[in-house]
Amino acid sequence: MYRADLAYIQHEGFSSFASAAAPGLLRLLRSAGITDGHVIDLGCGDGTWLRAIIDRGYTVTGVDQSRDLLRYARAAAPGATLKQRSVHRVALPPCDAITALGEVFSYHPVSLAALARLFRRAHAALRPGGVLVFDALVTGRPMSYLTWRAGASWAVLVRVEERKNRLIRQIITFRRARGGYRRREEQHALFVTSRASLVSALRRAGFNVQTTRRYGRAALGARRLAFVARKGERRR
Repeated sequence: MYRADLAYIQHEGFSSFASAAAPGLLRLLRSAGITDGHVIDLGCGDGTWLRAIIDRGYTVTGVDQSRDLLRYARAAAPGATLKQRSVHRVALPPCDAITALGEVFSYHPVSLAALARLFRRAHAALRPGGVLVFDALVTGRPMSYLTWRAGASWAVLVRVEERKNRLIRQIITFRRARGGYRRREEQHALFVTSRASLVSALRRAGFNVQTTRRYGRAALGARRLAFVARKGERRR
């Protein structure tokens, strides 16, 4: 859910991925002929990518469930329209591109049927030639590990265990407060499905689909795959 302390750590320590991915994503939009217009970012987080889009002249809507992440997004991208909603329930207005970075569509509770419905709604919202771009965790060798990172005022410890079609992250955060460190815990569950299943669902929704393991120079992590789904051009 990204409550206050985890949102702070995400903003301070992990926004570099969106910064690194932004040039490649902007090139992707331009290569699709989308040089202006309305971009919807689902799971917009702290607004790093929103700011990059606005700086290039696009109209932007950001959607996130986390009230605490949206506080950072408001500061980073004051020109964006921001909504605190589930990506599965938010109304999608007419737009030229939809993005979802950082495994947004993988977050539980979700299923392949729920994703198929989301893909159909995205296709209906996109104008002809529009693109849906997202990355997801896909099936592969099961993962189990413990990792941590720390900054000047924070630390985060994450235990990862995969069970069938779910990947569970047990997250413990430490944030400097009142002369010490405040400890908090969150559990995040991600839905895991195959590349083929996602491609099939996107094609049934009406998209032409390509996949890649990077946004420009920003490589995705192990078993992460980016999907570039394009709606057909209007027939003349």
